[in-house]
Amino acid sequence: MIRFWAIVSLLTFHADAFVIPHHTPRVLQTSVAQSSTEAVIVPKQGGRGVATASQDAARRNLSLGAPPVRPMGGEYTSQGGVQITATVEPLPYATTTTTTTTTTTTTTTNVNDEINSMTVMEELMDQLDEKKGVLLMSSYEFPGRYARWSLGFVDPPLEISGRGADCHIRSLNERGDVLMPAVQEALQQMKRDGLLSAIEVVEEAPLNGSGKAIAKTIQAKVVPPPEVGSFSEEDRSRQPSLFSIVRALVDLFAYKGDCRQLGFYGAFGYDLTFQFEPIDLKQQRDDDQRDLVLYLPDKIVVVDQDKRDSWTVSYDFSVNGKSTRGLPRTTEAIPFAPFDETKTPNFTPRDTPVSEFAASVEKAKREFAVGNLFEAVLSQTFREKLGAETPPSKLFRRLRARNPAPYGFLINLGEQEYLVGASPEMFVRCEATEDNDYRPGAIRVETCPISGTVARGADALEDAQRVKSLMMNAKEESELTMCTDVDRNDKSRICEPGSVQVIGRRQIEMYSRLIHTVDHVEGYLRPEFDALDAFLCHTWAVTVTGAPKTWAIQFVEDNERSPRHWYGGAVGMVGFDGGLNTGLTLRTVRVKNGVAEVRAGATLLYDSNPVAEELETELKASAMIDAIVQDGPEDSAEAAAQAKVAKLDRQRPGQGKSVILVDHEDSFVHTLGNYLRQTGATVRTLRSGASALSTMESLIAKGQKPDMVVLSPGPGNPSDFGLSNTIEFLVKHRIPAFGVCLGLQGMVEHFGGSLGVLGYPMHGKPSPVSLTYPGKEARSIFTGLPDTFEVARYHSLHGIRERLPSCLEVTALSDDGIVMGIKHKTLPFAAVQFHPESILTSPAHGMAILQNALAYLRYSDEDTPKRSGAEIVAAFEGMDVSRLQQRCSAAGISQTGSKSELVVRMTLFTHKSEELAAGRLQLENLTEEELIELKQGLGLRESASGKDGLVRLLKNCLNFEV
Repeated sequence: MIRFWAIVSLLTFHADAFVIPHHTPRVLQTSVAQSSTEAVIVPKQGGRGVATASQDAARRNLSLGAPPVRPMGGEYTSQGGVQITATVEPLPYATTTTTTTTTTTTTTTNVNDEINSMTVMEELMDQLDEKKGVLLMSSYEFPGRYARWSLGFVDPPLEISGRGADCHIRSLNERGDVLMPAVQEALQQMKRDGLLSAIEVVEEAPLNGSGKAIAKTIQAKVVPPPEVGSFSEEDRSRQPSLFSIVRALVDLFAYKGDCRQLGFYGAFGYDLTFQFEPIDLKQQRDDDQRDLVLYLPDKIVVVDQDKRDSWTVSYDFSVNGKSTRGLPRTTEAIPFAPFDETKTPNFTPRDTPVSEFAASVEKAKREFAVGNLFEAVLSQTFREKLGAETPPSKLFRRLRARNPAPYGFLINLGEQEYLVGASPEMFVRCEATEDNDYRPGAIRVETCPISGTVARGADALEDAQRVKSLMMNAKEESELTMCTDVDRNDKSRICEPGSVQVIGRRQIEMYSRLIHTVDHVEGYLRPEFDALDAFLCHTWAVTVTGAPKTWAIQFVEDNERSPRHWYGGAVGMVGFDGGLNTGLTLRTVRVKNGVAEVRAGATLLYDSNPVAEELETELKASAMIDAIVQDGPEDSAEAAAQAKVAKLDRQRPGQGKSVILVDHEDSFVHTLGNYLRQTGATVRTLRSGASALSTMESLIAKGQKPDMVVLSPGPGNPSDFGLSNTIEFLVKHRIPAFGVCLGLQGMVEHFGGSLGVLGYPMHGKPSPVSLTYPGKEARSIFTGLPDTFEVARYHSLHGIRERLPSCLEVTALSDDGIVMGIKHKTLPFAAVQFHPESILTSPAHGMAILQNALAYLRYSDEDTPKRSGAEIVAAFEGMDVSRLQQRCSAAGISQTGSKSELVVRMTLFTHKSEELAAGRLQLENLTEEELIELKQGLGLRESASGKDGLVRLLKNCLNFEV
């Protein structure tokens, strides 16, 4: 019985497929194979799933990294006994500024000359060129993950820096001096606890040259950590290190209150990982390298773009009866120093010669083969010189405009070192939550491993195709799987059992040039651990090191060509409220002594392609390098205005032309009209029928004959709309025509061809089409398009290729041989059997087709009047040799010889091109000797054999518009 009904079902399907509408007597039947994806069965029912990260974040009122609502301020006593006064002042929220750039500085003022959030932020960027401080700017949103916010400061009173076991805490002004006794006491307690081996207080030069105060630095040395294996791995983050000092100082200033912006801000270098993992160092480090630079600010500007609110919060501190109240907040200003050849004589543009990175990938593959590594992340550095006209603030402005990211930052580290970045990846974020399954106030730790990368497309359609390829790529999926498994392992060391969860899997994040797949992982810390433990147990992320992590870190050290410095580390803040928010130091420009360094890496697996991985690092670095070397409208308001004018001034092929769009009751006719208007043409849409023809007749009588008529798609058959009458009218009045879908079918029938019905209707289906030889000719409607591209199909009827009349040529075909484009051999008529205005056809391709139709579909006697030879010669005589050579090169003709020879050559080219376009030159009627003589006169570089080859060569040349 089952077999019987299966046979009946098959017969029913085939019977339906071959029903021919009663009103299509001239239509024959053909079939198109159904896409294999149509066979995929997706169940309509399934599990309930879980709340999305976005829903969960809203339910638990998570901050998504943004500052909480504007605080009230107040008086607080820290855990270490420091008295803290927070004063909050509202700042008018604004989103627009007017920017003026000079050769050395950039000043920004609001259009109303008011102080507001944007003017303050812009001024802060300029100040960071010469003053220590931090600007963090999150300009990327993702539901449940990232919100948009900005926070920054300059003139911090206190600085913490360190390398290896040596740490320096330095007061940067008189306000910092007030804090030093409390800092010193905290460090003395560490020494008593056996964590520090030495403490020394050093007085330095007078601050700001004033002679009023002496800057103080406390130098501390951390004791060596105990031998590996002598302590529990769960307690590794509690072993003596620079972070022991950071933790002690966080505890000193820790307090409970609604003002949660106070904390340490700055950068964490890659080499900090060596404090926890015994690695054999191979790279030579610079003597002045620092692994940690953190600032304690005392005045912070906060902008919450989500809530459209902004404020400043100022802090005063009291220690042992002394207060910072009334003391100046300024610190020493040291201007940015551009590149100096005398100080850097051995400048090299990259640390890894071309192809050597690929060789290192091969070495990694051998490690994968024997099981020493599962994955590894190798990187290389690219360098550019910076002049005085390109300070770090300008780089940041460019990155902010060109590469919005959740972790944008501009940090002046002092000592002529800056970090300018647009990182896409969270490192570790911690936040205390009341609503959780463990205990009130438990700290939630989250990370977002990124692995899986593809370049952005030209538009949303191409993006979609690339996302599809990325999601289907098994190698990219394996990369992210391993990263997330290692990340879960890192959290499991210190998190509550069962709390480590993947709350987002292979989610798509799009940036200016790249598309990534991203996982989102959370856990809840056990009571005995804090945010710094969470930070340290992830140091460093597997996405910048590899797995197994220790072996991968050693492999990186052995095979990269230079130290990583800050790359692969982190930037952000350690809050005194117990929270933490850090981003990985990726997509970052490190500026040191006027040299801009960009480091980029690739995640390697056994099935990595060495050349492709090297290219990936170059692609990742490209956005940063672009910000270094390429000026842009974001540099100044004047440049932005000029760019806008240039865009408006671009010549459009429809400019000054009128188009009648004949509507055949189609669902997309007005989108088609919108596209036509974008060419610059004036478009009038008329519903098809006798009235439309009468309206056009009236326009012609008034001397307003349209430059083109576009025949729209539509349901039914061409005969339902009397399309043959419309086409006859257009031929009679010598009006060029372009047809879409039904318009193509109408042309086929009118000129004597036959239509067929597809076995499977193509309604809203993507399909690749390929150009035929006529479709690739110069002045085709497909000029400038690739030989094969994807289009949107909405049709059942089609022109049968074998029954096309001789006057029509096929210009495009689907992959199964269906006619997708035609043109008339002698009339300016062309058509396509797909929708150029659909989202499934790239807008760039769709617009190009319509622009070409308006540019090239015309009667020959409507071309520009013939110019005299003297006029052509005069035009070229006015050009210099360089420009003449450029014109010759663009036309594909010889650019050698004297100026007079170039003028003669371009004059001949122009004259013959105009003759050919006007129909006055028939190359086919010339003898082979005459064709050779013309080729030699033009100085064509390409070769051709036989008369047919010479005709094609000359046509392609002379049809080129220079």
